[in-house]
Amino acid sequence: MTEPAWSRVLLKLSGEAFAGGQPYGIDGPTVEQVASEIVEARTQVGVDVAVVVGGGNIWRGMTGASAGMDRAQADYMGMLATVINALALQDVLERQGQPTRVQSAITMAAVAEPYIRRRAVRHLEKGRVVIFAAGTGNPYFTTDTTAALRAVEIDAQVMLRGTHSGVEGIYSDDPRTNPRARLLDEITYVDIINQGLKAMDPTAVTLCMENKLPIVVFDLMTPGKLRSILEGERIGTLVH
Repeated sequence: MTEPAWSRVLLKLSGEAFAGGQPYGIDGPTVEQVASEIVEARTQVGVDVAVVVGGGNIWRGMTGASAGMDRAQADYMGMLATVINALALQDVLERQGQPTRVQSAITMAAVAEPYIRRRAVRHLEKGRVVIFAAGTGNPYFTTDTTAALRAVEIDAQVMLRGTHSGVEGIYSDDPRTNPRARLLDEITYVDIINQGLKAMDPTAVTLCMENKLPIVVFDLMTPGKLRSILEGERIGTLVH
């Protein structure tokens, strides 16, 4: 077993990635692939893995708010969407033999544990993957911010933000609209905020900066990249 670059990581997954090539919903083969990458990191590299999943493949709070819905109500709906994704990922992970726990910031005892920091840390110490669902439990906060917060709380050494749709990391501009946008090997927290780059929620970036938590933004959908990063290979964009 290769000595990992970090012993405990927080992996942030976008909900849109779960849709695969579909406009919405959960694509089974895509979730299987993501789960296999996580299992490999846990069993072959020996890293403690916690996960935060978005809900954009089912519902986005900002979309509801822009259509006239109360923003807080729309955000709560988005939190419930993340629970659906978390349960789907848990099912696939456990079918692949990886013990997993889902912890929800909104109490729903029939399907998930309540979020308790000490219990989450204990699960990680026992080799379980912990999936954090329902965001922070509060409206107006993104799952990027949830990921940064949970990473700090569980003493993760890095936040890994997995992208999809061929996005390799953070670019100088939006690569989907500007073909001249270039991939950045590394960038500082301050530069992301000052340049107004849309790669991450600035609240999440600020929280990582204040706690000196590095972020690696990379394309999770390319097989083997997660393991390569954990083994120390420079892939994607390092934010520090």
